[in-house]
Amino acid sequence: MTIEQKTSILILDDEPIVSKRLKPSLDKNGYEVEAFVRSVDALSRIRERDFDIIITDLKMEGVNGMEFLTEAKRRSPLTEVIVITGFATMETAKQSFSKGVFDFLAKPFKLGEILEVIRKADIKRKEKAAAA
Repeated sequence: MTIEQKTSILILDDEPIVSKRLKPSLDKNGYEVEAFVRSVDALSRIRERDFDIIITDLKMEGVNGMEFLTEAKRRSPLTEVIVITGFATMETAKQSFSKGVFDFLAKPFKLGEILEVIRKADIKRKEKAAAA
């Protein structure tokens, strides 16, 4: 019998409150979570290991979210990326989806909303991995 590995999630948002709200809830739901407020730190982390799901803001100092998600998908195509942003426009949404983003949430979002998106992303990722 194999022990199913916890789904790993990386959260990147320059507003610490986002991780503070999200991480405990994700931990409680059985996910393995690492949270970052600096994009350069998160970037060096994804170069060390792959994550199953990445939740990233778009507007940040240093590496912006679009560059970050592009690098994440390039390194690990099976990683599902969820974009959260306070600056949601049709243009940024379209650009995100063209880069392979799983979903796009405008801030402020409800905890239940993002948990549902994460659950769906996890199912999709597992289906892709099984088909690979």
